[in-house]
Amino acid sequence: MESEAALGIESIDTPALVVDLDIMERNMKRMALRAEEAGVRLRPHVKTHKSPWIALKQLQYGAFGITVAKIGEAEVMRKHGITDILIAYPIVGEQKLRRLEKLAAHAEVTVALDSVEAARGISEVGRRLGKTMSLYIDVDTGLQRCGRQPGEETLQLARDIAKLPFVRITGLMTHAGHSYKADSQEERIRISRLEGALLAETKRLIEEKLGLDIPEISVGSTPTSFHCKEVEGITEIRPGTYVFNDATMVSLGLAGIVDCALTIHTTVVSRPSEDRAVIDAGSKTLSSDKGAYTEGYGCIRSAPQVRIDRLSEEHGVMLTAHDFPVSIGGRLEIIPNHVCPTVNLADELIGIRNGKVETVIPVEARGKNK
Repeated sequence: MESEAALGIESIDTPALVVDLDIMERNMKRMALRAEEAGVRLRPHVKTHKSPWIALKQLQYGAFGITVAKIGEAEVMRKHGITDILIAYPIVGEQKLRRLEKLAAHAEVTVALDSVEAARGISEVGRRLGKTMSLYIDVDTGLQRCGRQPGEETLQLARDIAKLPFVRITGLMTHAGHSYKADSQEERIRISRLEGALLAETKRLIEEKLGLDIPEISVGSTPTSFHCKEVEGITEIRPGTYVFNDATMVSLGLAGIVDCALTIHTTVVSRPSEDRAVIDAGSKTLSSDKGAYTEGYGCIRSAPQVRIDRLSEEHGVMLTAHDFPVSIGGRLEIIPNHVCPTVNLADELIGIRNGKVETVIPVEARGKNK
């Protein structure tokens, strides 16, 4: 978009996902500093932005490698020269193992899993490549998604995996996604400390009983990453949302509206009554994911009190006071509830700086769910 580089934001057609590059870079620097002060590595989860351009900036600002959810995301990132990749998801099935083999031939890939069945597949990939594959064991510290229970259950899994050739357990990981439901900072700190303590104790048990060296203790979720300095024993954090922030982060008190780098620029297309206005951003732009933000389907930056009450595919319906100053053709900025699925719906992000369009950022890993 070089020809439009000097254009103002009013030139952007809507609906559009717009990123304030200054705010995004400030968010990157703050999290990198937080990790540095805590003495841990930052390995951000790129599922939030799905963009190699942004991932490379995160590495520039102090990240050590990246985290992805799926091989498809990893393949896109590798094409842009990123070679230190954690796939924080079990890889199951021969089709995916063949793709992992190609990826691991040219990158340092660690795979997270919670079963010996998945580990056997990774072991076979290692045998084909003639190299030892790095594994993280996923531990459930309260989310009740993937992961074995800490302590004896994870110990037994580690014992079984350690018998396999061409794999090495290099870390324990967890994702405290339930921290998004914490109703106070004290509760988030408690969850943060508990996930660290449970992993540290499980690491001690494995090293003592099996004689293995487990160098990495990796924790995820943006809310708990804010408290990493207060958690003992961890070596790595994997936040994702922090790069943009969203209405959920604002509702949790972890970010302010001024810290939200990504907004949806939208146009009012109908004002059919005094108490209703319709915008050109529906569920196919905003997503229908409310996250932990319950006041409608997004936060209007200039008027947080106005509720986006419901969505259809291409319409967003706002409930307004009769004197709310918006008319057909008026433009608004909306902070999405949950930024990750919102970005996955877009082909591109418009990068602005000082009110001017600076660049267009391709969302190259969108839809890479295999």
